[in-house]
Amino acid sequence: MNSQPTRDPTREWGRKLLITISGLLLFETLTGLSIWLLPFSVSNQVTVLLHTAIGLLFMVPFAWYQVRHWLLYRPRQMSHVKLTGYFAMVATIVAIVSGLVLTWQATFLTRISYGWDLVHIVATLALIASVLPHVVALIIRAARPESGTAAAPIRAATKRFGMGTLIVAAPLFVVVGVLAWAYEPVELVNELPADYSYVYGPDRPFAPSLAKTNTGGAFDARSLGGSESCGTAGCHEEILREWQVSAHRYSAMDVAFQTVQQVMAEQNGPESTRYCGGCHDPISLFSGAKNVFNDDLTNLTGYQEGVSCIVCHAIRETDVQGNANYVVVQPERYMFELDEGATSRFLRDFLIRSYPRYHIETLQHRLFKSPEFCAACHKQFIDEEINQVGWVQLQNQYDNWRKSRWNEPGDPTKTIECRECHMQLVESGDPASGDEADYNRQAGDQKHRSHRFLAANQFMPLALQLEGAEEHVELTERWLQGRLEIPEIAHKWKSGPAVPLELIVPDTVEAGSDVNIQAVITNNKVGHDFPTGPLDIIQAWVEIVVTDQAGNVVFESGQRDQGHFIEPGSFIFKAEPVDQYGKLIDRHNLWEMVGVRYRRALFPGFSDRAEFAFSCPASMVAPGQEADPGGRAEPGAPLDRQVAFEVPPGPITSLHVSAKLMYRKADQFLLNFLFGEDSGITAPVTVMSVDEKTIQVKST
Repeated sequence: MNSQPTRDPTREWGRKLLITISGLLLFETLTGLSIWLLPFSVSNQVTVLLHTAIGLLFMVPFAWYQVRHWLLYRPRQMSHVKLTGYFAMVATIVAIVSGLVLTWQATFLTRISYGWDLVHIVATLALIASVLPHVVALIIRAARPESGTAAAPIRAATKRFGMGTLIVAAPLFVVVGVLAWAYEPVELVNELPADYSYVYGPDRPFAPSLAKTNTGGAFDARSLGGSESCGTAGCHEEILREWQVSAHRYSAMDVAFQTVQQVMAEQNGPESTRYCGGCHDPISLFSGAKNVFNDDLTNLTGYQEGVSCIVCHAIRETDVQGNANYVVVQPERYMFELDEGATSRFLRDFLIRSYPRYHIETLQHRLFKSPEFCAACHKQFIDEEINQVGWVQLQNQYDNWRKSRWNEPGDPTKTIECRECHMQLVESGDPASGDEADYNRQAGDQKHRSHRFLAANQFMPLALQLEGAEEHVELTERWLQGRLEIPEIAHKWKSGPAVPLELIVPDTVEAGSDVNIQAVITNNKVGHDFPTGPLDIIQAWVEIVVTDQAGNVVFESGQRDQGHFIEPGSFIFKAEPVDQYGKLIDRHNLWEMVGVRYRRALFPGFSDRAEFAFSCPASMVAPGQEADPGGRAEPGAPLDRQVAFEVPPGPITSLHVSAKLMYRKADQFLLNFLFGEDSGITAPVTVMSVDEKTIQVKST
C-alpha cells in the first residue's frame, strides 16, 4: 500500500494549510522587513511583538505542510522550480531557527547576538529570493494558453490561493494597526510650572546655567530618570551597581550641595540655584523644580538620581566653555518603559533586547568618549550675572588636561584621556562591553568602562550611607594613592604614587644647630591640577614629624587639633576665595566670589616644595617630660620659636623625619556648617604618599 500523498495540482493550490502558512509567511516576511528597514515607532514595536508571536505559531503548520509537500514532490524530476523550492525550504528553516534563537536570547539573556540577527535577515532575503520565483513560475505555467482547458481550474485555484493568502495576512496587519493605535503611553508633562519665574528671560528658562534642552522647554522628570531599570532588566546590572555609589549618582543628594543650594536660594532667590543645577541636579532643573514657589528645589527623581543614565547618555552637544554648556534631548521611550508592573517590565525588556537599534543609536555615541564631553561640567566660572562684579575662573580640569603633557593631539598612543583614568576598564559580561571605536580595544574584549567615575571623594558615600560605600571608598583611596592598576595606560606613565613626596634632608647635623629640611611634592599621575575641584573646601597638606632615637617628638607641622582643624602655618594646597569686600568665602558661597587671596595647586608634571626649619636639641626629652606644645614651628618660623628642651641624661644621636602628603575632601569649617559643631563628623583623611629619612646627630 502506497503511503505517499497523491498529487492533484488544483486541490494542492486550494488547501487551507497551504493558504494559512502562505498568509503567515507573507506577514512574517513583510513585518521582518519593516523591523529592519523602517524607523523606530510604536507600530514597529507592536510589529516586533506580533512578528515574534506569529513566528512561534507558524512553526507547527509549516513543519506539517513542508514534510507533506516534500514527500509529494520528491519523486519529480529536478527542475528550476523544484530547485527554488528546496532553497525556499532551507531559507525558511534557517529563518525559523535563527528566530527561535533570537527569541530565546531576548527573553532570557541580556542581549541578542548580532550574528544570529544577521543570519535571520539574510535568511529572510534568501526566502524572498527563492519563494517568489518558485511560486511565480508555477502560476505562470498554469496561466499559459497552450495549457488548454485542463489548466483553467488550476488558474482559478492559484487566484483563490493568492486571495486566501491576503485574507490570512491582512487581518494580522490590521491587528498591528489597532494595537498601535490603542496603546496609551505614559503622558509626559513637558511644561514648566505655571508660576515658573523667567528671571533671565523666556528664551533662557534654565539660566544662569548654560544647560539647554533641544526643544528649549521643559522635560518631564520621569523622562530623564529611571536609572534603576537599566539594571533590574539584568542588562546593565554591573554598570548600575557602579553608578549607584558614584559622584554622578549622589550629585544632587550631596549634603553640601543641598545645604549650599538652600543658602543660595535664601540670599539670591531660588532661580539663582539653576546655576548649580545643570551639573548637580539636571533632572530637577529641566523639570522646573528650581522655582520661586518650590521650597525643596529638588524633586524626588532628581534627588535620587543626580546625573542619571539618561541625562548623561542623552547629551548631544557640549561646549568647552563649561558651566553645564550642553544640549540634552528627550529620547523617545520604548513601549511600557515607564509603566509599572511585571508584565510591562517583561515587554519593555523584551522589546529593548529584540529591537535594540534605537536604544543603541540614541544612547551610545562617540561624544561622551571625548574630554570635550566632560568639559561641559568639569570647567566652571562665575561672571557678573552671578557675583554682580565680573568674571572669575573656578575649577577647570579640562583646560588643565588640554595644556598638560597628557594631551598629545592626534596621537592616542601617547594621550591619556579622562575616561582612561576615571573610567577604568573592568572585566565584564555587560551587553555594553567591547568598543571597537577605541584605538586599543575591540568589540569583543569583554570589558566595559567602570561607571564609578573614581576620583577623590572618600567622604560623601559614607556620609550618605550608600550601599557599597565601603568598597567604593577603599577603591577611591587606592586611586588617590596611585595603587590602583590601570593596565591600558600603565605604559604611558610612571609607576608609584599619584602624587609622590620626597624628603630632602642633610645626612648629619650638629646638636644645637639649625636643621633645614624640604619635602618635594610632584604631580606624577594626575591629569589636571592637584588638588582639583572646589579648592575652597578641599585640602591637601604636608604633615611632618621629627623624633629622636627614642621616639620623642622634636618638631612637627601639619597636625590636626581636637576639633580636626589643621594647625595654622602648615604647608597646604588649597584656595582662599574672597568676596568683593575681601571677606573669606568659607561656606562654598561661590556666588559672592570675586577672586582669591591665596591659591596653591600643582600642574601636571610639576613639583612644589615645603620647607621646614627647627633647632636640633642636644639631649633627649626626659622620661615623662613633654616638649612645650607652644614650641611647634611654622614653616620658616624664626628659630627662637622652636622647642626649648631641658637637658636630661642621654644625648640625641639621630633624628627620624617622617613626611606624609595628606588629603581630605572637605575642610572642618564646612562640615561644622553642614552638620553642626557638636556632630563630631569629620572627613576621612587619606595618606597619599610617605617618605622617611634619618639624620645623624653629631655631638658638639
